[in-house]
Amino acid sequence: MSTGPADRRAPPVWLFDLDNTLHDASFAIMPQINRGMTAYVAQLLDTDLATASRIRTEYWKRYGATLLGLLRHHDADPAEFLRAAHTFDDLPSLIRARRGLRTLLASLPGRKILLTNAPRAYARDVMRHLGIVRQFAHEVAIEDMWVHRRLRPKPDRLMLRRLLARQRVATHRAVLVEDTLSHLKRYRGMGLRTVWVTGYLRELAPSQPVLEQGQHTDAATMAVLAEEAARHVPAAVATGSVQDVQAEHDQMAQQLPVRTRRPVGRNRPGYVSIKVKSVHELKRRISRGHS
Repeated sequence: MSTGPADRRAPPVWLFDLDNTLHDASFAIMPQINRGMTAYVAQLLDTDLATASRIRTEYWKRYGATLLGLLRHHDADPAEFLRAAHTFDDLPSLIRARRGLRTLLASLPGRKILLTNAPRAYARDVMRHLGIVRQFAHEVAIEDMWVHRRLRPKPDRLMLRRLLARQRVATHRAVLVEDTLSHLKRYRGMGLRTVWVTGYLRELAPSQPVLEQGQHTDAATMAVLAEEAARHVPAAVATGSVQDVQAEHDQMAQQLPVRTRRPVGRNRPGYVSIKVKSVHELKRRISRGHS
């Protein structure tokens, strides 16, 4: 693939995450996804919700995702799991996003690709409600992230290398726009430019299950959750929020606990090219020469 002067002057190719990047999933969607995951695990294993919550967090700790643990140990059907976790009575009523998103995406130079660890049907429903389907040349959902018969969601490097190769995109042309620091850190190491979107982050440990009243007395569950919380960016670096990992089916098993480099600028880790509260700031930031 050419990387000569003409190639370097080519417009960027944007890789946009969906939840907590293009819309505020923490507002109402993530809590429902967490409850759906726990209910599915309880039904699959014929156990109570407290035990299901503990198993969820233990699999997240060991494999980086509940789904990967269920595939390994219980031969779960990934389609059933994702369907159970992403079933909503009225999804449009749960979606929150800033106005002008379609206009912003249309104004950015270069091709846009959606890259989400969410299932395809859910992603398409959200994009349709936001009115941004036509702004994306390609959509990559978790169903598209199988490599050599193994599920490899973000931040798996082999999955992304294959995607970029299929799309004929050199890594230096790709710009990853994400809310999840662990994904940005891993892919920055491949040569991608990175944009950290912080405006929709919440004061919640990523992928922490929603526990019913009384479940916090489960010592094993709380020990796992405490260790999970300790793996994430200090509040001083995360500006009061911790990263959200797509309600936990984001793949984090192949990396060390997140530790930032020395902050650059105002609490911006060294592997983050641009830090913004909203994607609406992108046009202004790149026009100032930060791309």
